[in-house]
Amino acid sequence: MTIAALLGLIGLALVDSTSVGTLVLPLLMLTHPRMRASRVVVYLATISAFYLALGLALLAGADLLGELGEQVEESRTVDVVQLVVGVGLLVGSFWPDTPWAKRAAERRAADATPGRARRWVDTVAAADSRWSTVVGVALAAGLIEAASMLPYLGAVALISTSGLPPAGQVATLAGYVAVMSLPALILLVARMALHRQVSPTLERLSDWLARRTTGAIWWAIGIIGFLVATDAARRLFG
Repeated sequence: MTIAALLGLIGLALVDSTSVGTLVLPLLMLTHPRMRASRVVVYLATISAFYLALGLALLAGADLLGELGEQVEESRTVDVVQLVVGVGLLVGSFWPDTPWAKRAAERRAADATPGRARRWVDTVAAADSRWSTVVGVALAAGLIEAASMLPYLGAVALISTSGLPPAGQVATLAGYVAVMSLPALILLVARMALHRQVSPTLERLSDWLARRTTGAIWWAIGIIGFLVATDAARRLFG
């Protein structure tokens, strides 16, 4: 794996680390009046295990997709479709800047932080909640977000084509998932060590991320669209 590819993976992992499941929910847990560090750790361990298992499943199917890709590699039609898809993703990434999207965002401004996320955190923080509840919330967050986490899917694609042996791919994927959870773990340590000093900052960060996380996803969509379109254009037009 090249240095550029490795740096790209780190960048994608940091984008993934700011999602609702990997950072916004943990932040809401950290700022909850009944915050328990052990439940935050169990939550992060569960969602990390989920994404690791998902990545392994995708890597296992990569060989089949690679064989299918070889069969259609010389097809000009496939290149045209890839170009259209890439351009569509790139153009679509500007959707949040359109007047229609801005008006819709203004209507949702009162609910900037997802109500479902707050309800989940209240459930997890309840005095009578069980460990299975924490695990269930983490799995639900992972399942809901998995299909929309384009940086993660792009990272798995990079790992599958890296030329690394299977053990190396698994280790790289595990490192990627660890980076995804690292910011939340750092904030947990800060919350435990400097409770009064960092609590107001964590609350402001939680509100800000709840409003801005979607923007990071659209940026990732645009970057992926550009790369996909460029690759197809290179083959079509030399």
